Amino acid sequence: MRSQIQFPEPIATVFITDQLAGRQAAAPDFLREKVAIQDLAKVMSDHPDEVLQRLVKLGMEICEAHSAGISIFEPEPGQFRWHALAGELATFEGATTPRNFSPCGVCLDLAQPILMERPERAYDWIREAGITVPEVLLVPLTLKGADAIGTLWLVAAHVGHFNREHARFMSELAAFAGMALRMIQSEQRLSLAMQQQETLMREMSHRIKNLFSVANSMVRMTARNVETKEELAESLSGRLHALAEANALIRRSFGTNVAAVASFSDLVERILRPHERKPSVLDGPALALGEQAANHLALIFHELATNAAKYGALSREGGFVTVSWWAEGDRVRIAWTESGACEVAAPETTGFGTRLVEITIERIGGEIERDWRPDGLRVHIALPLRSLRS
Repeated sequence: MRSQIQFPEPIATVFITDQLAGRQAAAPDFLREKVAIQDLAKVMSDHPDEVLQRLVKLGMEICEAHSAGISIFEPEPGQFRWHALAGELATFEGATTPRNFSPCGVCLDLAQPILMERPERAYDWIREAGITVPEVLLVPLTLKGADAIGTLWLVAAHVGHFNREHARFMSELAAFAGMALRMIQSEQRLSLAMQQQETLMREMSHRIKNLFSVANSMVRMTARNVETKEELAESLSGRLHALAEANALIRRSFGTNVAAVASFSDLVERILRPHERKPSVLDGPALALGEQAANHLALIFHELATNAAKYGALSREGGFVTVSWWAEGDRVRIAWTESGACEVAAPETTGFGTRLVEITIERIGGEIERDWRPDGLRVHIALPLRSLRS
């Protein structure tokens, strides 16, 4: 077992794998090995969550080690985590070690059993933990055709303890356990996927109910403020389209904090797109919206855009809108600025669209101010940041 990797001097001085071949070893005890594998297979079948503990216990018994454990590789953030520790090092259960500066990392790089003598001389994190390791045998937990999952390691009480038979049989046992671990991990991933799908279905049901509730309220409010069915159809069509655009942007987020979120800038851009004669200017930091906030803001900006297209800057050649936003304490401030209009004046009466904007903003604890200027309307909106997360 000769390495083809050139190690830095400190690691090379503790790497003694070549000594395994020259040490005296007892004749293989195939009956004991068969019984050990049968024992591990039974545990895997009956109690798969106990496979690691059983593998470590068997390793300690067969190799007469004083400590042992499993190091599982975690690609993110690129480290090993210690599991199923037994013996004198059991108190370090759950500890993490670096992938690229550890005996386990060398074992995975070589993809074969390795032996080290007093590795604390080369790895300062072992020394700083107050751990003394006379000799450690490491074997990769492998599965044919796949990358190693981690390593099984056994610590001896004195130098010169481990031999080639220890390495051979522990490799066989580790390969068998590697298959078990792959099965366990696959089952865990499948279980997680099913849980996420169930959560997604519940959320979709909730969203659909909310959407119908908002649409029903909108129909009733609009019907009370129009005189003809044509006016009703025109008003409702635009508002329902704005709701549809908002919901099209909402995307699912999995994790410890499950939420449905949309981007504020994407929402405003999509609402303005049908009315633009020239691209609008959007300026502000990234801002995530919850589902209800996206629906509320879609209605607000739809009404502002509709009024601008009928009477304001977007009704004129060269007219455009600038939307900017920024955080200020526990609130977010939004500025809607129309440019390129001609002699715009405040309306003598308040239309339903204007009242809808005011009601919607009031519902989420916000405030709105309008400033009618000759070249276009300016609107200032202040909303609680917490209202955007719902």
